[in-house]
Amino acid sequence: MERKWWTLLAVSVATFMLLLDITVVNVALPSIRADLGASFTDLQWVFDAYTLTLAALVLTAGSLADRLGRRKMFAIGLVVFSVASFLCAVAPDPAFLNGSRAVQGVGGAIMFAVSLALIAQEFTAGRERGAAMGVYGATIGIAVAVGPLIGGALTDALGWESIFYLNVPIGAAALVVTFVKLRESRDPNATRVDWPGVALFSASLFLLVLALVRGNAEGWTSALILGLFAASAVLMAGFVAVELRVADPMLPLGLFRRRAFTGVQLAAFAVSASLFALFLYLTLYLQNYLGLSPFQAGLRYLPITVLSFLIAPVAGLLLSRVQARLMLGVGLAMVGVGLLLMGGIQPDDSWTALLAGFLIGGAGVGLINPVIADVAVSVVPKERSGMAAGINDTFRQVGIAVGIAVWGAVLVARGTDRFTELAGPVAAGAPAHELVEAASSGSLGQALAAVPVPARQVLTVAARDGFLSGLNLVLFLGALVSLVGAALALWLVRENEIERSA
Repeated sequence: MERKWWTLLAVSVATFMLLLDITVVNVALPSIRADLGASFTDLQWVFDAYTLTLAALVLTAGSLADRLGRRKMFAIGLVVFSVASFLCAVAPDPAFLNGSRAVQGVGGAIMFAVSLALIAQEFTAGRERGAAMGVYGATIGIAVAVGPLIGGALTDALGWESIFYLNVPIGAAALVVTFVKLRESRDPNATRVDWPGVALFSASLFLLVLALVRGNAEGWTSALILGLFAASAVLMAGFVAVELRVADPMLPLGLFRRRAFTGVQLAAFAVSASLFALFLYLTLYLQNYLGLSPFQAGLRYLPITVLSFLIAPVAGLLLSRVQARLMLGVGLAMVGVGLLLMGGIQPDDSWTALLAGFLIGGAGVGLINPVIADVAVSVVPKERSGMAAGINDTFRQVGIAVGIAVWGAVLVARGTDRFTELAGPVAAGAPAHELVEAASSGSLGQALAAVPVPARQVLTVAARDGFLSGLNLVLFLGALVSLVGAALALWLVRENEIERSA
């Protein structure tokens, strides 16, 4: 088999492992909460600890790969990710688990930053690269499709720890292929790493997400939350100032003068901040509100995931025939419509209320994933593909991290208002936002164990309805984000800025 196909195989296996880990964790969250005593905030950090480190370091990883060697860095990422997965599996408490998830993000950052660059260096621009991106997109579809099923089956049969143990043999196999079959490459013009930019960007993003996650508990006008927002803004302003002045910036702001480059980053952010970030709260609905087991919840995700898997390779083949902006615009619009159809859930609805939205949203994801991957590395010179891939992955992961934090804050705030409205006098003295969080995370029974039975029934109904009200609101807002992303992609992405021939 030719080297380029071995490269595509190694990258696809690594991508499969990364995405499988995310989708598998989704359905295991209630089991993690029960075994480790995790709170609603802890469950948010299971995702955000991973995505924060990934988003903060992926650009640095791309720069290091261009300088030190892409194959070498890819192998390092596989090792770090696999070891961190083992640490997640043996975690004794939520803090250890989330710390291990942060280390996973370091390995994930390295692999994400290098994966698209490895494909771009082996496949010539045009139809050949489009076909490779179709395979890459199909891999994403497979991981999303089988992730909930594998996660549900493993969690039900062997416990949630097994979902992390699974990464160890997969990572070992990908490592062997990397060393035996892949070609080393680097940017001959690569320069030093922008460490001040890394520090400022990482700190700003961390403080922003921390403020969003803690806002409901501490109070949005409290000195702590306002201070976190202010510090995040100051650090981000410092980051921009450094990037404009430093000789070798982590994020070359001049690239954003290319409309297509800006458009594809906004498209990646939009789909990540909308549908992908909302998967966490949809899973909590399926398991903690409807009472489905992890495997049953995984089965319910099949419509959205199978369609994504089937459409991704077709989208890859269409890349050389259909304008990228049309595919991005249509795909993001479909995701937005899908989320609108998922909203409006009523207390007596079953999971089938989500079905139409799952089908349309899944088709939209399948359409845009290969397009984003291809355009991200085709709007810059080939030797800068590592940096371009890193920037795109940064926008993806920032979208997920910020999306999870924002939607969680909105869900609990809206749910608290609804709880107070429904519970009336019974709610006096009750920790409203804590009960809505408990309804979300599946620990409402424990939270109300000491409350007298008549009041417990009223508070239970109010808290569950509050969660549902919050979920409907964030689904609507997520749809708006996706639809705005569709409009921006149609406006900004232009075919004449995309490399379509060798």
